Amino acid sequence: MDKNRTEGAMDKAKGSIKKGVGEVTGDEKMKAEGAADKTKGKAESAVGGVKDALKGKS
Repeated sequence: MDKNRTEGAMDKAKGSIKKGVGEVTGDEKMKAEGAADKTKGKAESAVGGVKDALKGKS
């Protein structure tokens, strides 16, 4: 598994937590940061998936 996939999964998890905390506390900034982290994580995971596919490890 490519390093990007691992980092992407961590960013998605971090984003979900931050977004949830932002929703519970009413902190719009934290909610937006969480959404951005989730998007970054999804993109990073996709990059890792492409790298794995190119290496024949999908």
